[in-house]
Parts: sequence; structure tokens; C-alpha cells
Amino acid sequence: MTASNTAIFSVSELNLKARKALERNMGEVWVEGELSNVSRPASGHIYFTLKDDRAQIRCALFRQRARFVAAPMRDGDQVKLRGRVSLFEPRGDYQLIAEAVQAAGLGELLAAYERLKVQLESEGMFANARSLPFPPRKILILSSASGAAIRDVLAVLAARWPLADVTLIPVPVQGAEAAPAMISALGLLNRQARLDPDQDVVLITRGGGSLEDLWAFNNEHLARAIFHSRLPVMSAVGHEVDVTLADFAADMRAPTPSAAAERLVPDQQALKQQLSQLENRLRRAMQARLERDSQRLDTLRARLRHPGEQLDRQRQHVTALYQRLQRAMQQSVQQQQTRVTQLSKRLASQDMARLHRAEQERISQLQRRLASAMQRALEVRQARLSSAARELNAISPLAVLGRGYAIAQDEKGHVIRRAEDTVPGQKLSLRLGEGRLNVEVKRRYKK
Repeated sequence: MTASNTAIFSVSELNLKARKALERNMGEVWVEGELSNVSRPASGHIYFTLKDDRAQIRCALFRQRARFVAAPMRDGDQVKLRGRVSLFEPRGDYQLIAEAVQAAGLGELLAAYERLKVQLESEGMFANARSLPFPPRKILILSSASGAAIRDVLAVLAARWPLADVTLIPVPVQGAEAAPAMISALGLLNRQARLDPDQDVVLITRGGGSLEDLWAFNNEHLARAIFHSRLPVMSAVGHEVDVTLADFAADMRAPTPSAAAERLVPDQQALKQQLSQLENRLRRAMQARLERDSQRLDTLRARLRHPGEQLDRQRQHVTALYQRLQRAMQQSVQQQQTRVTQLSKRLASQDMARLHRAEQERISQLQRRLASAMQRALEVRQARLSSAARELNAISPLAVLGRGYAIAQDEKGHVIRRAEDTVPGQKLSLRLGEGRLNVEVKRRYKK
């Protein structure tokens, strides 16, 4: 066979035929394998490799389908994939176009865990945040009696706080019977708490293990029982990377059993050290206070004087004041005596008869001046009165009435100024220059 009598394809034509043949003959298939080389470019598509221990295939999950995948796709996840076999023509790569991705094996457990976590969180089962008593009076531990976790917890509690009253309630922590046993024990403890108020906190713990080993702590009913517990609950399951639904539902989570014991009780060594530091601070403060008070006492002692000295100073002061008072009294008496002597001499030198005559003459002059002033004042006031009377008479309405005018008044004494202010038949009073007239209005005239 030569090229002259055989159909010759281009590379693109060959890849196109291969793609159509694969898609037509294979159709949709289910494939299970492990994810690797998971890539998420900006386009939103997901590219990855699906492999087992002997082979691998390139896969593509386009954006329209990727948004329906509930669990995140990570390297190492075991998945079941539904898709169609195809070929990427530009590179000639054989590939699987994924339509749906489900967790397989361990992945199924993780998917169930995520679904239950979302459900419980939406119901508020992870909203517990009560503070645990510190230090607690009594610690109730739900754990395996033979596990390493309980030995670690008891060792840490004994080293940090030997005063803690610890009670172990042995329960299985793995397998199908573990969750019901822990639920039953937690319910019993809550019922006893009504009778024994000294029970302070419940610790649910176990050591590390696989996801299957820890699956009992992802039980929905256990998470609900922890959430509704009247006693505060601390959860410490597995290692630091292990997080179960019991951890979310508890009031507090510890990464490991030993860390739980450390968080539950104080460290006696740290407290002793703190007390020692406080004692030293108190001793230094007391010493400083004593030194300050001693210095103040010395200052006050230096300022303090004997009462006898104070009395002597007061006695001297009183004596000085008494002497000043005596001198002042003597000076005042001498001044008064001098003044009396001077007045007596002035009185003896005066002629009393002549003084009397002089005063009599002075009084007579004053009386004459007073009479003359009174007469002049009376004449002035009489003249002013006559002038005021004339002026008053000139402006008095009575003087006008004397010239023949009259004042008309109504029954209430109001003066009538216009004819319009009256009505026919109205009674009026006319005041004349001499006397009054009562009249009746017969008719009114306009201006």
C-alpha cells in the first residue's frame, strides 16, 4: 500500500476522527480514582488527574458543572467521577470530561460530615459559648478507661492542680456503641447535677486516630446532646488537626487531651510563683511605707516642742499683753485728767452773767427776724394765691357758663357734644351758670 492509493489525513483531521470515535463508542462512564494535580485557573474550570496505582488520565471539570460539586476537590481525595471520554484535539491528549464528582470511601465520610455540619450549624447547634468555672470544683471525664488520653489528662491534672475532684465515667470512644454510650452518660450526669450542684464541668476526650476511628464524635445525636447539656462541656478529641462535630457543639474545644487538662485547671507552680512575686512586692511596699512613715515621724518629732515650752511662751505673751494694757489705761486716765483740768480753767475764766445777757439778746434778735420773715413769706404766698385764683377763674368752665352757656349731660353724667349722641325722648341735665335744668329731647337737628 502506497500513499498514492490511500487516504491521507492531516493531524487535525486525525484527532477530530479520534475524538468522535471515542465519544461515540464510549459514551458516559463512571470512574473511581485518586485526585492529583488539581488546578483552578481564573476561568473557573477545574483541571486534574485521576489515577490509581497503575494508570492515570487527564480530566476537566468545566465551570458550569464545577459549581454543583459540594465538597472541595483536593489532592489525595478518593472520588467517583461521571463523565465522557474525549480527546483534546490541539494537543492530541486523551481526557475525561467530568459531569459530576462524588466523594468515594473516606471522601464519602467527609461529604457526610460536611452535610451534617452545615445542617447543625444552620440550626444553631454550634452556638454554645458558656464560660467554664475556673478552677472547677469537680471534673467529670467521659473517656475510655484504658486509653492514653485519660492517662495524659490525669497526669496533667495531678501535676497542675491536685485539689481537683476528678471522676472518670468509662465509655467506649470508638465503634457503633460509642455515641449511644456517651449520650446516655451525659444525660445521667445532667440529671445528677440537679441533686449535686458541685459538678462543674464535663470533659469528653480520646486520643488521635483515623477519621473512621473518630467517627463516633461526628454523631448527630451526640452533638445535640452536648448542645443541650446543662453542664458546660469541653471537647478534646484526637490531635490538633482533628475537628469533630462534638468540638463544634461543645462550650470549649481543646486541640489535645493534655491541652484540655491545662485549660481546665490553673498551674499550681505558676500560682506559687505569682504568689511569691506578690509577696515580694508586698514586702517591698511595706518596707517603703515604713521608711516613708519613719521619715515623716522624724520630721514631726523635730517640729514637736515640749508642752512646758509652749506654756512658757504663752505665759510670756500674756504678761506682755497685761503690761501693755496697764500702760494704756494709765495714759488714758492721765489724758482725761488733763482735759478736765483744762475745761475747769476755761470755765473759771468765763463771766456767766455776761454770757447769759449775750445769749438773751441773740435770742431776741432771732425772734424779730423770724417774725419779719414769716410776714414777708405770708404776703408773697397771698399774692401768688390771688394770681392763681384769677388764672383759674379765667379758664374755669363755670366762668363760661356765667356768660350764658350750658353743659348738657346724659343720665350717666356723660357730656353731650353732638346732637347725634342723643335720641328723641332722652332725658338730659343742663348745667347753667347758676343751677341745673332737667330737659327732654324732642327733636335733633343736623349741622
